[in-house]
Amino acid sequence: MTKYFLVFLSSILLASEPITPIPKTVYVDMKKAKLGQELFFDTILSRDDSTACFSCHNVYEGGADSRKVSLGFHGKKGNIQSPTVLNARYNFRQFWNGRAANLLEQADGPLNNPAEHNMNKKDIEKKLNNSPYKKKFKKVYGTSKVKYKDVLDSIVAFEKALITPNAKFDKYLRGEATLSKNERQGYILFKQYGCMSCHNGINLGGNSYQKMGTFLEYKNDKEYPDRNKVSHHKHDINVYKVPTLRNISKTAPYFHDGSAKTLRESIDTMAKHNLGIYLTQEELQSIETFLYTLDGDTPSILETDVPQ
Repeated sequence: MTKYFLVFLSSILLASEPITPIPKTVYVDMKKAKLGQELFFDTILSRDDSTACFSCHNVYEGGADSRKVSLGFHGKKGNIQSPTVLNARYNFRQFWNGRAANLLEQADGPLNNPAEHNMNKKDIEKKLNNSPYKKKFKKVYGTSKVKYKDVLDSIVAFEKALITPNAKFDKYLRGEATLSKNERQGYILFKQYGCMSCHNGINLGGNSYQKMGTFLEYKNDKEYPDRNKVSHHKHDINVYKVPTLRNISKTAPYFHDGSAKTLRESIDTMAKHNLGIYLTQEELQSIETFLYTLDGDTPSILETDVPQ
C-alpha cells in the first residue's frame, strides 16, 4: 500500500513541478553512437591533428571546458565559453546564440570553423577514407566510402546518448529520495526569487533566450556572438540561450564570457543582474546546495569500451 501511495504522490508532484526528470534510459543506435564516440575523441577531424570534440567538451567533467575559451587549430582561441554537450539533445536550439537548429547543425559548425577544426566536407571525407575509419563506416553504414553526412550522423548519435539521469533532484521528483533541509530551502528560494522563470523544463534551461542583465546592466569587456549576430535585431544585443543547470557544479567557469569562477559567484551575479536582488550568504549557500542535487549519473555510453 505504501509503495502505491508513494507512486501516487510522486505523480501529483511531477504534475505540479516546472522541472521534469531526465528519462533513465533513451533509445540509442549503439553501432552509430560508438563510432561517433570514437570520432568525438579523435583529433583526426582537425586539419593539424590537434583538436578533438573532446578537447572543448570534456564529457567526463561536465561536458564543457574548464578554460574561459577553448583552443583550436594552431592554438587559436575561441570567442565564447564552450557550453556543455551533456543533455544537449534537450535544448531547443544549439550554441549560445541559438544559430544551430539541432545537433546535426551544431556538429557541422566546429568542423568547418577556421579557429576550431578548420576542416571542410571534402577534406574530412578524404582524410577518413585514407584511414582505418573507412572499414568502420562500411561496417556501420554499409557504404564503400566515408560520407560527410554519415560522419555527422554518427557524432550526433553519440551526443544524443550523453544523458545524465538519476540526479538526486530527479529521484526526489519521482518519490525515490528526500532533500535535506538545506537543499529543500535552496529549492524554495530558487522558485520564490524567480530563477525558475528561465531555468525550467527537463534541462532546467536550454529552452529560451534571455538578456544578460535585465535589471542591472551587465557590461562586457569585449564583443561576443550573442543572439543579435543571428537575428540582427537591436533588442537581441547581449541576449543568449539560457544554459542548462544540469551538472552545473562541474562546468565552471560560468556564463558566455567565463567570468564567474565559482558556482556561488555565478548565483550571486545572476541574482543581481537578472533578478535585481542581493542574496545573503545563507541564501547563496542554500541555492548552491540545491544546485548540487542536479548532478546526474555519468552517461552509460561512456562506461563501455569503444569497439575497435
